[in-house]
Formats: sequence, C-alpha cells, structure tokens
Amino acid sequence: MIEPDLPGLSVGKPCASRSISRLSFYHEPTGESQIYLDLMRVIDKQFLETPFHGVRQMTWHLRNEDHLVNEKRIRRLMRLAGLLPIYQKPTTIKAAEGHRITPTCGLAIV
Repeated sequence: MIEPDLPGLSVGKPCASRSISRLSFYHEPTGESQIYLDLMRVIDKQFLETPFHGVRQMTWHLRNEDHLVNEKRIRRLMRLAGLLPIYQKPTTIKAAEGHRITPTCGLAIV
C-alpha cells in the first residue's frame, strides 16, 4: 500500500512502480445521487411488473409518469442495475422437417 504521509517520499514513484496514475491514487469515487437512486427504484418496480420492457418502452412509461428522463439515462441505469428485458430471439438457422441445411461455404453436397 502507498503511504501518502511519509516525509521525504513522493507518491509518484510508488504509483509508477504499481502502474497506477497519481490521479487515481487521490480520486475518491462518489456514489449515485439520491435522484438517480429513486429513479432506479421506480425502474426496478416497473421492470418487475413488465420484464419485457426495454429502454424505449421504459422511457415512455417514465415520461408518462412525469419523470424528465431520456433514453441514455435509462439505458445507463438499467445497465447499472443489470436489468435485461425478456424477448424472443431470432431463429434463422433451424431447418424445417425433411429439409437439410446446405453449407454456405460453396461446397456442393452430393
């Protein structure tokens, strides 16, 4: 650990030996503001009711409840909370019954 209070010892050399910048040594991270935490609670409550709502639908819903939000903020908060909507994935490679899948590399099947 780097001791910043030792006399005669700079902080720059120990930071350089550990490959971290001095700015990251002095930086104290701040958490989310109370406004964003309240907004995340609203998003989480709505997501439990409608787990298929993505960013656009969640933004539309929150705007109807008189929240001043945009899609970028909702996308960031949903990503931070780990919320992923449930939706049907495309099924493009499945063959129908009785049909065979031909390779796409140009080789002919004999």
